[in-house]
Amino acid sequence: MLAVSRLTVEFGGFTLFNDISYNINPKERIGLIGKNGAGKSTMLKIVAGQNLPTSGNISKPKEYKLGYLPQEGGANSDVSVFKETESAFQEIEELNHNMDEISKQLAEREDYESDSYLKLIETLNEITDRLNLLGSVNVESAIEQTLMGLGFERRDFIKPVKNLSGGWQMRIELAKILLQRPDLILLDEPTNHLDIESIVWLEEFLTAYEGAVLIVSHDRRFLDNVSNRTIEITAGRIYDLNFPYSKFMIQRDETRRVQLNAKKNQEKQIKQMEDFASKYRAKARQASRVQSKLKAIDKIDRIEIDDIETDRIKFHFPEPPRSSRVIVDCEDLTKSYGDKLVLDNIDFVLEREQKVAFVGRNGEGKSTLAKVIAGFTDITNGRCKLGGASINMGFYAQHQAELMEGNQTVFDVIDNAAKGDIRTQIRNLLGAFLFSGDDVYKKVAVLSGGEKSRLALCHLLLEPYNFLILDEPTNHLDMNSKDILKEALQNFSGAVIIISHDREFLEGLTDRTIEFKNKKVKEYLGDINYFLESKKIQSIQDIEFKDKVRQEKNNSENQPKKNFSQDKQFQRAKQKIIKQIEINEELVVKLEEDIQIIENNFSDLELHKNPDKMRDMQIDLDRLKNELTDAMSEWETSNNELEKLEENGV
Repeated sequence: MLAVSRLTVEFGGFTLFNDISYNINPKERIGLIGKNGAGKSTMLKIVAGQNLPTSGNISKPKEYKLGYLPQEGGANSDVSVFKETESAFQEIEELNHNMDEISKQLAEREDYESDSYLKLIETLNEITDRLNLLGSVNVESAIEQTLMGLGFERRDFIKPVKNLSGGWQMRIELAKILLQRPDLILLDEPTNHLDIESIVWLEEFLTAYEGAVLIVSHDRRFLDNVSNRTIEITAGRIYDLNFPYSKFMIQRDETRRVQLNAKKNQEKQIKQMEDFASKYRAKARQASRVQSKLKAIDKIDRIEIDDIETDRIKFHFPEPPRSSRVIVDCEDLTKSYGDKLVLDNIDFVLEREQKVAFVGRNGEGKSTLAKVIAGFTDITNGRCKLGGASINMGFYAQHQAELMEGNQTVFDVIDNAAKGDIRTQIRNLLGAFLFSGDDVYKKVAVLSGGEKSRLALCHLLLEPYNFLILDEPTNHLDMNSKDILKEALQNFSGAVIIISHDREFLEGLTDRTIEFKNKKVKEYLGDINYFLESKKIQSIQDIEFKDKVRQEKNNSENQPKKNFSQDKQFQRAKQKIIKQIEINEELVVKLEEDIQIIENNFSDLELHKNPDKMRDMQIDLDRLKNELTDAMSEWETSNNELEKLEENGV
């Protein structure tokens, strides 16, 4: 058990936490909630030992292990994805080494009653307990299952970690934490870098996890599916109930209703006592009773009402101009980046007032198609047309925030765009997107990435568009802000394409769901819940099909001669493919090393005095990169062949 005891945190006279205490017990999965700035991330850092409180302490057993995933800052190394993830098992190696050392010492000693001998026995027992907790692990299998659960493909395993985006590096860091199986996992917005399939996998993993979990998240569905306890931080205090998020909020509303009634009764009682004292103050024979009433009033412990944010801005998009019936028409659309095929012969039509969700694993082409439609990138083949001059399109992606004028203040950006009645609510609108107080006078140039994204989204909502493309609009929003955006989109009469992994946000918002997978798209005529239910049914059907194949294979064992022949043929084909995979892997490693050598040589300043040599090196570098692409493609093809072979068993 980990105990947080009388925790207080102060920043320059401002109290973030005040005398907070709570325990985290084994197998508890706790959702840590509160509005932005309440101190959720700070709390995780203190529990993780990265920050120190002003007062109070965190106590835990000596061998208690923590795994902490911050919002940013994943693994970044020169080694491969698989090798980096494998470092998660370093503790097991160290424990086994220490066990061998202690066992050797115990075998050589005979001072069985000495304190030092007994201390070695105690340490050996602790190591044994820890190894039992970690379990007997098939390292390669565990790594493969975890990485693939978090969205990696087998072909990604040999890629250098440093070549991946920050989001994929965070997934590796998460995989390492899950594989280490600590006593307590601390997760700060873990779903920000995951797609829907990976989020569902993570939910299942955490639900079955034997240790404790403390999660900061603005994803309601994720918290409801994972947590069995909720701690809310508000006004420096905490409210702690053994309910998942939605049930917690219902209970909090009920608690506040009871508090309001109790406070009304208390105020009525106090008024009666004050009226008595006022009425009889001047009468001498009532003086003792008056003084008694006044003392009783002073002793009353006044009921305080929990600070719950109930006021919400009602925001509506400006009335959009009427558009043509067809908004987007894509036919046989193909998109490649060099030799990398991203979208293959895609057909997609969007009509007036339709709201569509793009879903699928990261890297499957969702954002690429959105950029094609928005005109930010060209297609390779096929066609993609907007429905003429009547289309007034607004596009939101997080990088769009960088296009805003840096010398403007936050207030100026919104003030210049606001028209009509919304001008009277600019402060409230900015507050809804988490800009309050002096934040509204910050220059755009000094805003953080998340602040710029929120400001860009807020600005976008003020324009009279009839077609919106929103790429991950909820990543930097709290629950209240997401509610405001969702309600506004539900009432929006234009067409919308939304790329999001936030299931609760998409629920009931869109009427079509487009899944991106294997460079193709598949349409589901319903919202995200219909899509997930359909996927679940498909998964069950797939399992039933595999069971049928397995049964047929078992039944065929009655034909030994045929099976013997097939088995020899199967093993011969399998070994041939495995050999080819090994050759490709060795080639990939060699090419990556050669590329690294040339890239390192480019940093030599003397080389820049010899343009002919630089040109030759660039030619060699381009050639090696092309060979690396071909080798990776062959490696992927061989792995796919092996998978198909093993599935069919022939």
